[in-house]
Amino acid sequence: MSRLYFRKFPPVAGFTPEQAKELASLTYQVKRQIGLLIDRRGQVLMVIVGDQGGILIPALDRLRQGSGRLRGIRLLHTHLNQTCLTRDDLMDLVFLRLDSVSVLTVDAQGFPDLFQWAHLMPPNRARKPYQVYDPVNWSRAGVDHQASVESLEKELGRMGASLEELPRGESALLVSVGTRPRKEMEKSLEELGALARTAGLDVADSLIQKVARVNPKSILGRGKVAELEVMALQSNASVLIFDQELSPTQLRNLAALTDRKVIDRTQLILDIFAQHATSRAGKLQVEMAQLKYTLPRLIKQDRALSRLAGGIGGRGPGETKLELDRRKIRDRITRIRMEMQKIRRHRENIRARRVDTDVPVISLVGYTNAGKSTLLNTLTRSSILAQDKLFAPLDPTSRRLRFPDEKEVVLTDTVGVIKDLPEDLREAFMATLEELSLASILVHVADASHPDVEEQVKAVEDILRLLDLDQKPLVLVLNKWDLVPLEKRQILQNIFRQGIPTSAMDENTLVPLVRSLEQRI
Repeated sequence: MSRLYFRKFPPVAGFTPEQAKELASLTYQVKRQIGLLIDRRGQVLMVIVGDQGGILIPALDRLRQGSGRLRGIRLLHTHLNQTCLTRDDLMDLVFLRLDSVSVLTVDAQGFPDLFQWAHLMPPNRARKPYQVYDPVNWSRAGVDHQASVESLEKELGRMGASLEELPRGESALLVSVGTRPRKEMEKSLEELGALARTAGLDVADSLIQKVARVNPKSILGRGKVAELEVMALQSNASVLIFDQELSPTQLRNLAALTDRKVIDRTQLILDIFAQHATSRAGKLQVEMAQLKYTLPRLIKQDRALSRLAGGIGGRGPGETKLELDRRKIRDRITRIRMEMQKIRRHRENIRARRVDTDVPVISLVGYTNAGKSTLLNTLTRSSILAQDKLFAPLDPTSRRLRFPDEKEVVLTDTVGVIKDLPEDLREAFMATLEELSLASILVHVADASHPDVEEQVKAVEDILRLLDLDQKPLVLVLNKWDLVPLEKRQILQNIFRQGIPTSAMDENTLVPLVRSLEQRI
């Protein structure tokens, strides 16, 4: 069997008649399946001996691997009966991104019998993941593996070069799995796409799976994960983003099935927060949320290296590496909380001085990307960060605004609200909305051009209710009015009767808003 490493397997047919007979004879003698991993030069990289029912392919980390291409190796293995390619064989093809998988069946006398092979498919309308060819007599196996894989990679290359060669950011595949109505899931996935683009990712494709009950182990069944893996390969995606928060078990099982990066909605928002936090307080809040998210997801990686300095010779109970990591995280969270208390007291002093000087505070609040920062810039002629991205400004920003009658106010911009905010982020998010507590007036900025403006307004109202701010004086601004179709304007004005139509980019449209604020002050 060790001599198989010195055989060179040709690309046409995949084997010579002598090699087919040798594999069949060895399989018959040991009564176990034998698998060969062969590179594109025909050299055997690995010989795998299984049992009668199958083979187990070990980790292939050291072998060629790319996010948007095939692995560069094919699997040729034997079966002891008439059964040709099985579902497990096809799953190996998908998850390991093999050039191809082929099987040689062995008859009752120990001679080769049938041959069957399969390969992955390039993007196609039917979203067919792989092509499985009909079994033929082993002597008629005339497939040219080299030509086949070159053609397949050329077709995959038409969707874009390998991600390592692309000058743009990583490409992501969006996934939503749940029991909610499909329309709700589609809307949520649109928002997830906006979050992904804000984080600097390119959205390649999306998948919605409505289920009666979410799989607690891996959120999706193995077959659906295989379909997802093929979609990622066909669309050149290196990141899988789930719209739902993944449990530690689900995250671990998905990571074991695919070698692509797997993240959930919470991780994505944390990444955006980390990108946009500029102040000391903002960075600390993000770090604490990240640590809280990481803590339950720490898993033991290696038992042999887990115990540190445990008694004489290291054999005592000691403290495991996992426990040490968890203790470090808990200690860091405690230190961050203490630092946040100091910052909170400092902010309270600043707000107290504002109260002493009797300067009214007007706070802008609203759904993320509604145009709050643009409105603040236009009103105060400032230049704070205002982008067409979610959570562009994360830290509270204050500017002075002078009314025509020489009355001065402080105008404060806050972080944008988002629906279904994960629990790990809630504390950090609420801390950034502290400025609202001392506001004389709240200005609720809504994106009137958004198709889900009513839901977004309700999400902001829910947050205000949570903070006990729903009784404060509030002015509703229907921003981006210039982007609202004429036939929809009257409908919106009927729904939001107190709303003031504006366009934050156009000073002239802000006159009614300024007058309303002046009267209330």
